[in-house]
Amino acid sequence: MNQLIPLQDVAVRLHSQDNVAIAKVELHGEMVLSLDTGAQMPVGETIPPGHKIALQSLGMGDEVRRYGQLIGFATTSIARGTHVHIHNLGIGNLAHDYAFGADVRAVQFVPEGERRTFMGYPRVDGRVGTRNFIAVIATVNCSAHTVREIARHFTPERLAAYPNVDGVIALTHTSGCPLRDDTLERVLAGMVRHPNVGGALLVGLGCETNQAGMLVAEYGLCDCVVENCGHSDCGRNLAFPHCPTTLVIQDLGGIRKTVAAGIAAVEALLPQVNAVARAPQPLSELMLALQCGGSDAWSGVTANPAVGLVSDAVVRQGGTVVLAETPEIHGAEHLLTRRAVSPEVGQKLLAQVAWWEAYAARMGVSLDNNRSVGNAAGGLSTIYEKSLGAIAKGGSTPLMGVYGYAEPVTARGLTFMNTPGYDTIGVTGQMAGGCNLVLFTTGRGSVVGSIPAPTIKICSNAITYARMEEDMDVNAGRVLEGATLEEVADELLDLVIAVASGRPSKSEALGTGEAEFAPWSVRGVL
Repeated sequence: MNQLIPLQDVAVRLHSQDNVAIAKVELHGEMVLSLDTGAQMPVGETIPPGHKIALQSLGMGDEVRRYGQLIGFATTSIARGTHVHIHNLGIGNLAHDYAFGADVRAVQFVPEGERRTFMGYPRVDGRVGTRNFIAVIATVNCSAHTVREIARHFTPERLAAYPNVDGVIALTHTSGCPLRDDTLERVLAGMVRHPNVGGALLVGLGCETNQAGMLVAEYGLCDCVVENCGHSDCGRNLAFPHCPTTLVIQDLGGIRKTVAAGIAAVEALLPQVNAVARAPQPLSELMLALQCGGSDAWSGVTANPAVGLVSDAVVRQGGTVVLAETPEIHGAEHLLTRRAVSPEVGQKLLAQVAWWEAYAARMGVSLDNNRSVGNAAGGLSTIYEKSLGAIAKGGSTPLMGVYGYAEPVTARGLTFMNTPGYDTIGVTGQMAGGCNLVLFTTGRGSVVGSIPAPTIKICSNAITYARMEEDMDVNAGRVLEGATLEEVADELLDLVIAVASGRPSKSEALGTGEAEFAPWSVRGVL
């Protein structure tokens, strides 16, 4: 005999206009679901958890809706009670109303005297670090090994006498020559002046296009007036991320001599960087990078909305959040333009989306290809569906600014940065823009981390969280078990403050982040 089960016990319908629901458990042909209307709907086939079941019969070309929004069009007839996924759902032409600013609502800021605080590192320019690193930065891939050797010399034992120094980190990449790349230059300059970097060394080979001296001069990385910045007589404040020391392998006579010079330079920096101690700072000095990776169908239901509530809370405290991954707002960009603080901001966002559409056309691919194998296995069927869930990380406050990749983020509040959908490249750009902490949601279980800004992982479902608890910081899947989004968001905000104050996130404790530093190579190589 078939089981008669209320729909809400086994599936989630997110909006009254939705014609699909998301299975919480495996649905199968022996089930009959009772709908809100009183009607009964037999389940026509096995449907995995996280996947969609049709709540009504659909004809070819009919709209399919989730979140009350269009996620695609039926590519064939779909019977009520059957599986809706990549085999019968596709993208098509959209006719969005971008209505710039139509949904802008004034932010109710927390009075300054009532704002929460964290223990951060104050910088001379007024920004605040959540960490206090010395960064050894390669200007070109040819110096990557040398940079790593310098940084790895400084073991915890060698740093024990400097309790305010959180580590010596190596930032390497695979570019720097022969073409000049302004994207790479912006990233490296952003790392030198990052609020989590108390001092920096730039290490080059010598014959590369991306010269360290050029980077220092053209990006204003030195505030002293002495030529050949980097020498010991510069008189610079080495506890502040300006005037990086520059080392050139060919000038110094090879790797071994450069490593020795680099170790000596870091040893000279250590006392001055250590002189900066943590002190109470307002939450307004947080700049959060918002990212997702390995998303599933629950990401847009649990983890991303919880991050959205935290984003709103940080904005109300006067802080900044940076949404990114332009290919992953495709099909949902209208929800952001309607919150744009001005038509100029809205148009700038649309221009970024248009660039990606043109880029995909030139490459002969569809932006729908952004949906990965893991996304599909987790129940996401189209880029529209993925995007609608992804933008929930940005909360509900006005969109105050839109930035190119790795550009310094100067607006406060909700902002957007143009990045690829590849997580590590996106986070690298956001950090270069000034983000001092990363909130990263995942459903399938991403294990990436980041330096110099620590990453907090928010898992969308309890199954993945239980399997990968050593890597996941917060179980947002509790929302599917009765917890409220507000409860999860409160827990996450407390963790944000704790990690910003020095508690290691789980990815940070595992030592991840060095390999994930990945500047976007837009131009490639010649």
